[in-house]
Amino acid sequence: MLSFVKTPSPLLMPTVTQAPATPPPVEPGWRQPRHAPSLSEVYASIKVPAASASFWRKLMAFWGPGLMVAVGYMDPGNWATDIAGGARYGYTLLSVVLISNLFAMLLQHLAAKLGIVTGRDLAQACRDHFSRPVSMVLWVLCEIAIAACDLAEVIGSAIALNLLFGLPLTWGVSLTILDVFVVLLFQSRGFRIIESIVAGLTVIIFGCFVYEIIVSNPDYFGILHGLVPQPAVVTNPGMLYIAIGILGATVMPHNLYLHSSIVQTRAIEQTESGKRMAIKFATIDSTVALFLAFFVNAAILVTAAAAFHRNGLFDVADIGDAHKLLAPVLGAGAASTFFAIALLASGQNSTLTGTLAGQIVMEGFLHLKLRPWLRRLITRGIAVVPAFIIAWLYGEKGTSDLLILSQVILSLQLSFAVVPLIMFTGDRAKMGVFTNRPLIQGVAWLVSGIIIVLNAYLLFKTFFA
Repeated sequence: MLSFVKTPSPLLMPTVTQAPATPPPVEPGWRQPRHAPSLSEVYASIKVPAASASFWRKLMAFWGPGLMVAVGYMDPGNWATDIAGGARYGYTLLSVVLISNLFAMLLQHLAAKLGIVTGRDLAQACRDHFSRPVSMVLWVLCEIAIAACDLAEVIGSAIALNLLFGLPLTWGVSLTILDVFVVLLFQSRGFRIIESIVAGLTVIIFGCFVYEIIVSNPDYFGILHGLVPQPAVVTNPGMLYIAIGILGATVMPHNLYLHSSIVQTRAIEQTESGKRMAIKFATIDSTVALFLAFFVNAAILVTAAAAFHRNGLFDVADIGDAHKLLAPVLGAGAASTFFAIALLASGQNSTLTGTLAGQIVMEGFLHLKLRPWLRRLITRGIAVVPAFIIAWLYGEKGTSDLLILSQVILSLQLSFAVVPLIMFTGDRAKMGVFTNRPLIQGVAWLVSGIIIVLNAYLLFKTFFA
C-alpha cells in the first residue's frame, strides 16, 4: 500500500492534486504538455498491417472513421434544406450540395491530419494552445453546437417514428432517451462494433434513396446541368438563402472534433512514414464516405425536384409534408415508407456519433471524464426538454421550425472550429514536415472565409431581415 501511495498512477489522480515533481515537457509549438490520449479506452486499439502489406489490406484497416464522420453530413438537419431546395428550384442547387461536400472533404482531411500527427484531437489542441478563458468560451460554444445537433436527431427520430407507426411526436421524443442505453451497450463491445453499426445504417439510408431515385424517374440531363454552378444561385435572393442553408447544414463543426479523435483508434507506427501512411488512408476513407453523403443529400434534393417541382408543388419544405406527398405523387406506395425508414436510420446514426463527439469535447477541453451514461443523459436531456415542449404545444409545425433553428445554431458555431483547425495544421512548430502546403493553406482559408461570410449572412437574414 505504501508503495502505491508513493507512486500513484497519473491517470487515476484527480486534476486538482499537486503536479508531479517532474512534469511532462511541453512540446514545441504548444503552451501545455500533452495529456492522456483522446478516447483513451479505445486509443490505438485497432491494429494496422505493416507498410509492406497490400493497398486493400491497409485500406480495410483504416476504413470506418470516415463513415462515422459522413453520418453528420446526412443527418435529419440536412433534410429540410434539401427538400426545400429541390421542391422550389428543381435541380439548380445540386451544385451547392456538391461544393459543400468538397469543402467538407478538405476540412475533414485537415482534422484527420491534426489527430494523427500531433496525437491531439481538436479540443485538446485548443486547450493546449489558447488561454484558459478562450478555451472555456470555445468549449461552451461547442457544447451548444452538440446540443443543437442532438436536437435535430431527437426531432428527426420522433418524426420518423410518427411517420412509420403513427406515434405522437411527444411519445417519439420521449422514446429517443432509450437510445442512450443502446449506444452504451455497443460502445462497451469495442470500437469496430460501433463502426459496423454505422456502416449498416448508412447502407440502409443509401439503399432507400436508390429506390427513391428509381421510382421518381428524374431528368438525368437536368441533374448533370444542376451540378454546374449557375449565376441564379447568387442573383436570386430566395435561392441564395436556401443555398446558404444547405452549406450551413452540411459542414458540421462537431465532426471536426470527432474525426481528429477517432483516427487515433488505429495503432500506427509513430514515425514519419507511419504517419504519412495513416494520413493517406484516413483521407481516402473520409473522402469516399463523404461521396456517399453527397449522394444521399443529392438524392433527397433530386427526389424533391422530381416529385414536387416537376408537378408544380413548389412550397413543400416540411419533412412530414414530403412524406405524405411522395406516395400519391410518384404512384409508388413504398416511396413514403422507405423515406421514413431512411430518416429513422439517419437519426440513430447521428446519435452514435453525437455521443462520441460530446465525450471527446468534454475530455479535451476540461480534462473531465464523466461516465458515458451520465454524459449522454445530460446531452440528451438538454435536447429532449425543448423538443418535448414544442411538440406538445405546437405539434409538427413547431418541431420543423425547431429543426431549422438547430441548423442556424450549428452555423453560428462553425467558424470557431474551422479557424483553429486551419491555424494548427498550418503551424510548422506544431506539425513539422506535415504542415499544410501553401496552396492547401490558401484554399483552406478561402473556404473558411466563404463559410464565415455566408453563415453570417444567413444569420442576419434569419434574425433581422
